[in-house]
Amino acid sequence: DAGALPYSIRVLLEAAVRNCDGFLMKKEDVMNILDWKTKQSSVEVPFFPARVLLQDFTGIPAMVDFAAMREAVKILGGDPRRVHPARPTDLTVDHSLQIDFSKCAIQNAPNPGGGDLQKAGKLSPLRVQPKKLPCRGQTTCRGSCDSGEPGRNSGKLSSQIENTPILCPFHLQPVPEPETVLKNQEVEFGRNRERLQFFKWSSRVFKNVAVIPPGTGMAHQVNLEYLSRMVFEEDNLLFPDSVVGTDSHITMVNGLGILGWGVGGIETEAVMLGLPVSLTLPEVVGCELSGSSNPFVTSIDVVLGITKHLRQVGVAGKFVEFFGSGVSQLSIVDRTTIANMCPEYGAILSFFPVDNVTLKHLEHTGFDKAKLKSVETYLKAVKLFRHDQDNSGEPTYSQVIRIHLNSIVPSVSGPKRPQDRVAVTDMKRDFQACLNEKVGFKGFQIAAEKQKDYVCIRYEGSEYTLSHGSVVLAAVTSCTNNCNPSVMLAAGLLAKKAVDAGLHVKPYIRTSLSPGSGMVTHYLSSSGVLPYLSKLGFEIVGYGCSTCVGNTAPLPEAVLNAVKQGDLVTCGVLSGNKNFEGRLCDCVRANYLASPPLVVAYAIAGTVNIDFQTEPLGTDPTGRSIYLQDIWPSREEVHQMEEERVVLSMFKVLKEKMEMGNKRWNSLEAPDSVLFPWDLKSTYIRCPSFFDKLTKEPVALRPIENAHVLLYLGDSVTTDHISPAGSIARSSAAAKYLTNRGLTPREFNSYGARRGNDAVMTRGTFANIKLFNKFLGKPAPKTIHFPSGQTLDVFEAAELYQKDGVPLIILAGKKYGSGNSRDWAAKGPYLLGVKAVLAESYEKIHKDHLIGIGIVPLQFLPGENAESLGLSGRETFSLTFPEELSPGLTLSIKTSTGKVFSVIAAFENDVEVTLYRHGGLLNFVARKFS
Repeated sequence: DAGALPYSIRVLLEAAVRNCDGFLMKKEDVMNILDWKTKQSSVEVPFFPARVLLQDFTGIPAMVDFAAMREAVKILGGDPRRVHPARPTDLTVDHSLQIDFSKCAIQNAPNPGGGDLQKAGKLSPLRVQPKKLPCRGQTTCRGSCDSGEPGRNSGKLSSQIENTPILCPFHLQPVPEPETVLKNQEVEFGRNRERLQFFKWSSRVFKNVAVIPPGTGMAHQVNLEYLSRMVFEEDNLLFPDSVVGTDSHITMVNGLGILGWGVGGIETEAVMLGLPVSLTLPEVVGCELSGSSNPFVTSIDVVLGITKHLRQVGVAGKFVEFFGSGVSQLSIVDRTTIANMCPEYGAILSFFPVDNVTLKHLEHTGFDKAKLKSVETYLKAVKLFRHDQDNSGEPTYSQVIRIHLNSIVPSVSGPKRPQDRVAVTDMKRDFQACLNEKVGFKGFQIAAEKQKDYVCIRYEGSEYTLSHGSVVLAAVTSCTNNCNPSVMLAAGLLAKKAVDAGLHVKPYIRTSLSPGSGMVTHYLSSSGVLPYLSKLGFEIVGYGCSTCVGNTAPLPEAVLNAVKQGDLVTCGVLSGNKNFEGRLCDCVRANYLASPPLVVAYAIAGTVNIDFQTEPLGTDPTGRSIYLQDIWPSREEVHQMEEERVVLSMFKVLKEKMEMGNKRWNSLEAPDSVLFPWDLKSTYIRCPSFFDKLTKEPVALRPIENAHVLLYLGDSVTTDHISPAGSIARSSAAAKYLTNRGLTPREFNSYGARRGNDAVMTRGTFANIKLFNKFLGKPAPKTIHFPSGQTLDVFEAAELYQKDGVPLIILAGKKYGSGNSRDWAAKGPYLLGVKAVLAESYEKIHKDHLIGIGIVPLQFLPGENAESLGLSGRETFSLTFPEELSPGLTLSIKTSTGKVFSVIAAFENDVEVTLYRHGGLLNFVARKFS
């Protein structure tokens, strides 16, 4: 009975029936999905997503691979014009923003990086002399239409960015964008000109490719606001919208009732070529939400509460589907915030079926009424619509867990991992405990006699004191929270009340506001709270991922010196979803995830070492103590403003502006040749070497003989540890490569911007300063080259091994490759010469990447690991593959010390075995066109 299936499985079933061709999708696959109750976790099934979503950091290597594949197909005698996406593919350029200008750095010279900006000499004048908008004598106007309104920083206004509509809250007239946005966006276009030209070539040459230019918004939010179809109509056939993409936070769209999750760039390319995603028919955990949260709990509190509960229960590799009375009490933005965090509790996706709340939201966002009616009729007809009152008709789930919303309390998460939730009321005690604990997932091991240490600094003519717990970075970032108007408006209202009470943020704290899209700027401005956020330093710096991926401007020199002098555990507070140590800034050791209003609150307090219940944030001009409860906005205030300001016109205007694009993008020149004209001098775009040894037919699997261990790693090694991310350190192997090509450190740009250059990315693999290699016994991006005994950068050691023809393996513990989906976390090791990874367990997405690129994932037998087997990592390892390789096969490894032990080849299905035999997915697909 299909009616008893979970809603998410029904979407898989519909796609299977529609695409059943007897080859890629067999009748047996359809029947397995229909028989989900007995076949779950035991069979592999294909899934054909309706569309693909890419963001530029991970999207550029996908498009570069497509361009390189055209070259390879031509060399093998095929027609390169056949190589293009078979499914609609949207690419949003949202990860290249860096904060060159903020309230602390607006007067500083920008960090121009590479591209053509250097040739231009200096920034072109973007500002125009604005006409003062008439206020008609209204003295109560606090919008941005008058430069003298309360809370606004002094300075010239800037011209409005076309795709970010801002209206005066009293007169609904266009007003200028903050100066920082224009400055950052111009630097972004100059710094990344080569990449942008390549993207524009891609949109011209490849069918079904649409590029959303910089400054428009981040992939997750644009996916919700603009790209989501809800129901596709092709050739007079209706079918549900579904999506996969090169980012683990694609899951955000599940809050809208659209099935979607993040996969690797390699798998995404397969979908773009008309091939299915293969997955184990998943278990589906039903999560029943009941009750309602208290007025002081924000959506992020609900998110972190659910995240912690689901992580404790254990839902890794499973679908999660929400039901119960509590679901109807959550808005769509609440649901998408919860769904966006699903990678943090390990689920493949978290699904909220379409219901009346979804339809109401779509109506408010200007969804075409006729199409909305068609969507409703279709989804009800195929039983993909959830009815609020029909409790007796809930699907059958693999297991059911229950979460009472009224049990959730306000909290933050940190100081090093997103799953370590701390109640705000316990924050001071918990931070003190972290100082005492040994260095680990929470501890910093600060001696008791040094925990009261402080360092005085002088900044902008005033004296300040830094100590353990001092906040030096506070960012309301463009991920997770900004899609939720209630928490953003709460931050704005709190800022207004703080300014009215005479509170302020210390000027040395690096504050920033990076909205996910112009929609956020619109409602913050129209509600009148944006000037107050700006007054506290939370000025809009641009649209895209910035602080949360390490793209923040350097902290003031006085702060950096004080941190080093006192060996201080300073803190960053941000409203993102990743806080791994060293991710935000090398010198910020403790990082906490918090809701936007709490980010503002901790910035005002200047420390996390505070008990908000008993200690004041500061004092007003009369000396009266001001506590958090004095300025915290009530739930009623937030909801009233949300209803009044987040309106249909906002979404309507945003869509119009997105369709128009912007002048910089529209005027950008790009080639339109069948093959991309590679510039051999380019340090941004380079034809990768994945196809260099491609043959028309796959060769027999070769044994791995006398392989050295490149790295000996522990548990929870994340893709952030493996994959290049953030700025390029001056002493790194990538920096040496760029310097040898005539670039200065100011021109290095970030690893994300250079993902189209495999030489840079290979050198940046395992270059994270927090990488703990057991060979060294301390965090460092280095390893030992055993033949010479030298301690070298990981790339330099791998290069020596490759010159001698020595294969490499990696030893690791549990959950190798956890964190965000990053295909360069597999591509990089492959290009370093890694043939196999031997770990206790893997994050599924990363394991799929390893197979997709041609690295075999080996797994210790249950209960065994490198330590229990007496492996030092200094041995060499040999492994032979049988002629008939099959999923889950046990293989035998022999070491140079004579030890022999068994491991599992972690292939889950025959498709993965086939891909590995071909040397990875890229080779497999290229051969199909030759």
